[in-house]
Amino acid sequence: MTVLCVTGTSTDVGKTVVTAAYAAVAAAAGLRVAVCKPAQTGVADDAPGDLAEITRLTGGRVHTVELARYPEPLAPDTAARRSDRPLLRLPVVVAAVRALADEYDLVLVEGAGGLLVRLGRDGFTLLDVAAAVSAPAVVVAAPALGTLNHSALTVAALKAGGVECAGVVIGAWPEQPGLAEQCNLQDLPEVTGVPLLGRIPAGSGALDAVSFAEQATRWLPADRLGMPVRT
Repeated sequence: MTVLCVTGTSTDVGKTVVTAAYAAVAAAAGLRVAVCKPAQTGVADDAPGDLAEITRLTGGRVHTVELARYPEPLAPDTAARRSDRPLLRLPVVVAAVRALADEYDLVLVEGAGGLLVRLGRDGFTLLDVAAAVSAPAVVVAAPALGTLNHSALTVAALKAGGVECAGVVIGAWPEQPGLAEQCNLQDLPEVTGVPLLGRIPAGSGALDAVSFAEQATRWLPADRLGMPVRT
């Protein structure tokens, strides 16, 4: 595994924290890690975005690259047009990811919103990025009612696009799960046809870097993720 795309069933399902957890686990395994965020939306130019949060949670142990930023909290292509800023282009994103893959052991590419959110010119999506660099994807899902449908649709779209789905991660597992959450935990692998790789406790993004790294290896065991240990 050199490049791994982190997508979600929708927005606000915990992609950034899951990406940080993957990065923390990989760094703990001795890998050199880079995280690419093709498009950051909803954040002012001088404000910290998702990559700043990943840097904080990993204690600065990963290299980060942001390719475009748009201030309004919209799909990147819409936000670009409204801000009169250049739209991202697929070849630019692919070239950036490949360049990182030449230098780092693991490159994590975090999408925006759900899988088919348009990132830039000609309506390309994270699915197109993953296919172009031959990378598998992890789907971050919510735990509550509706997630079975959303997760199955996302996994089906990945497979239809020729992209391997490595599995599903629950992005914010509640401290006191209800009946729907408990049933979804059991049903997700059967409904999606891919493994449940782990679950991140809700509120984990508030942890300090040391605590986050220690716990990330329990949330996402390295052997389950198929990560090699660098020697």
